[in-house]
Amino acid sequence: MSIRAGIGLSTYPFSSTKGFWDWVQMCEEGDIDSIWQTDTLVSKEPMLECMTTMAAIAGATKKLKFGMNVASVALRDPLVLAKQCATIDVLSDGRILPAFGIGSTFSADWRTTGRPTKRRGKRTDESLEIISGLWRGETVTLDGEFFQYDGVRISPLPVQKHLPLWIGGSSAAAVRRTIKYGTGWQASFENPTQAGETVEAIKQGMIEAGRDFEDDHFGTGINFRFGKWDDDIVVRAAERYERVGGRSAKDSFCVGGPEEVLEKIQAFADAGLPKIILRPMASDDADTIHQTKLMIDEIQPGVAAMN
Repeated sequence: MSIRAGIGLSTYPFSSTKGFWDWVQMCEEGDIDSIWQTDTLVSKEPMLECMTTMAAIAGATKKLKFGMNVASVALRDPLVLAKQCATIDVLSDGRILPAFGIGSTFSADWRTTGRPTKRRGKRTDESLEIISGLWRGETVTLDGEFFQYDGVRISPLPVQKHLPLWIGGSSAAAVRRTIKYGTGWQASFENPTQAGETVEAIKQGMIEAGRDFEDDHFGTGINFRFGKWDDDIVVRAAERYERVGGRSAKDSFCVGGPEEVLEKIQAFADAGLPKIILRPMASDDADTIHQTKLMIDEIQPGVAAMN
């Protein structure tokens, strides 16, 4: 089981486009495994749209992989989403890592647009059925509850023969969705013990369903900072995390030095989640670059030593 660490952004901490691209180039040159963009459409804070961000990164890099953590399928048209992912995969020569979920009920994306949260899980399942079929090269005809398609297909198909389809979320429905459609799973808001329990539930369900995916296709995001718990940026992030997720930031965040971050990564890996997305808690361009450089210099060698 290979332990790998990527890096993720939720908010957009950069004051200039140059700051963002300097950061992307640092990730490319620093052999970071992957970049992940959080999906939020409506927010007070600056946040990039995940699909266009993936397309932009594809054109600006040569080896870096990238994904969305996670794209809310129920807010999007599945034909368009399948085509977007396939196009980005073709133009990046097979580097996109699609990850999907239903999106949080707390998200302003639902409340401010008047979209119903009722049956959004069913809408997501219907969408995933369509997306996975299109990626396999099938001609899809469907008279569903939410979508009616008559002989749709996409071309070109993704470069990756089996394009990843990771599922996010820890509800019972998300577990069932992962077992039925997924090729990987990403935790959200869980500490290592809680996430490990979900991993075991998915593995058992996969056995019962006669399906399987690789042991290293389980992952999680970790908010980290080289600093102190009373740093303003950490205090604000912890307050929001606990308000939205209802769980202790102390159990999930990494704050301190390399030892603390590596210890948390190892704890998640021991629980069966070896794919880590480290999200720097940073205030601006310089701080984000600084935190990322520390990750490259101090964390990447430690992660490599775990394998």
